[in-house]
Amino acid sequence: MDITQVLKDTENAVRDFIAFILSEKFGPEWEENCGVSSDRINRWKERKESERIRQESGAPDERLIYYADFYDLKTILKKNWDLFSKALGHLTTTDVWLTELERLRDADAHRRELLPHQKHLILGVAGELRTRIARYRSKQETSESYYPRIEFAADNLGNTWRLGERSMVYTDMKLRPGDELEYIVTASDPLDEPLKYQFTFGVGSPGHSDEWSTENTFTFLITEKYVGKSFYASITIRSDRKYHARKNYDDSIDFRYEVLPPMIDS
Repeated sequence: MDITQVLKDTENAVRDFIAFILSEKFGPEWEENCGVSSDRINRWKERKESERIRQESGAPDERLIYYADFYDLKTILKKNWDLFSKALGHLTTTDVWLTELERLRDADAHRRELLPHQKHLILGVAGELRTRIARYRSKQETSESYYPRIEFAADNLGNTWRLGERSMVYTDMKLRPGDELEYIVTASDPLDEPLKYQFTFGVGSPGHSDEWSTENTFTFLITEKYVGKSFYASITIRSDRKYHARKNYDDSIDFRYEVLPPMIDS
């Protein structure tokens, strides 16, 4: 288990949940009403601009909440606890969990080896937080707490998808045979059971197959058979339970690209 990734995924799940709840309450400019000072928000904006300059050829995250410090997240939750209590339970318990994750994340960031019991604590707290968030969102969006959802997906070219966005990512990117794509997906299950993942590729709709994996990452090499204006990469998840949200799977998103013919040597 990659503890660093678990910490990152959990922190981002909290960021996404805060943005989801407060945008529902205050609208697209929710940051101005989230409970932190204008100085803190300006600090987020400075970090975002610095990241944009640093990743001039990349794709930095556009959402301002992703440039907030961990303690900013705790401040937002405390200031708006009436909006989050139904999902997260008791404020004191949630604050202790987040404080522990922050402490252990700092140790991990400084590459201090975590002890086995600390890793188990991270897994337990992270699992509880993400399960509560997933259960709440499932109830809000589908009126039942049963089906797993994709929370985040990204390729190695800087294209990303997050919960709440439409299920097709139009990348507007042009690839060629020989290019390599890498994917990572984060998903959660309201019942906290293991998930399976599927990555399929094709010109036009790639569809789904009968092959599933427990791995949430995948690498794919573009070949000449995929040349065309619409090349799709489909990421699909499912639980091992009998019933699913969509026939034989629970959630799916697609990345769309264009694949140009091979370069011809002069």
